[in-house]
This record gives sequence, structure tokens and C-alpha cells, in this order.
Amino acid sequence: MKLVIAVIKPFKLDEVRAALSAVGVKGMMVNEVRGFGRQSGHTEVYRGGEFQVNFVPKLRLEMVVPDSIATEVIEVLATTARTGKIGDGKLFVVEVGEAMRIRTGETGDEAL
Repeated sequence: MKLVIAVIKPFKLDEVRAALSAVGVKGMMVNEVRGFGRQSGHTEVYRGGEFQVNFVPKLRLEMVVPDSIATEVIEVLATTARTGKIGDGKLFVVEVGEAMRIRTGETGDEAL
């Protein structure tokens, strides 16, 4: 199993969710986060005053997927979340040793 962590632009969530469901992702966690990378924030004007926005709003998606679909999930995330502009986000993939569904006690891929 793999833990796939994706940091994406918020307006891409519905499109990404639909694409992931189509390839067999059964669930995910979504958190609103703020951060910066090469984008390094931007300047905005509010009531005539200029101020620096150092942290850009993003969404962090986390999903544990079976090894059998992990490569496809990564490809779908990369293509669906891409806008071609700076700040599209990042993908991280981590090996998962074990998973358990608390309610039933199922383990491994059955717990997903």
C-alpha cells in the first residue's frame, strides 16, 4: 500500500476527486493548508494599502491506495491537478506498512 499526499490548488478539488474516483480511489482526507514554495507568495491591495501574502492557500489530499493502482493514481493526480502555472503543487508517495479498519478489524487492502 502507498500513502499518496498531494498539495493542489483549491479550485481543482472537484475535478481531481472525480478523476480519482474513476480509477478506484475509495476515500481521501482533505485539509485546507497554507504554504509557499518557489511561488513565494504575492502582493495584494486591500483598501488602498498594499500588503504581502506570504502563504498561499492550498488543499492537502491524503489517500492510502493499494500498490496495484498506485502508479495510475499518481499519474491521474499529476495530469488532473496541473494548470501549467507556478504553484500547481506537489505529490509525495510513502510506503504504508499496515492499515486496519477499526469497525470491522479488516487489515491490509481490505481495510481501504
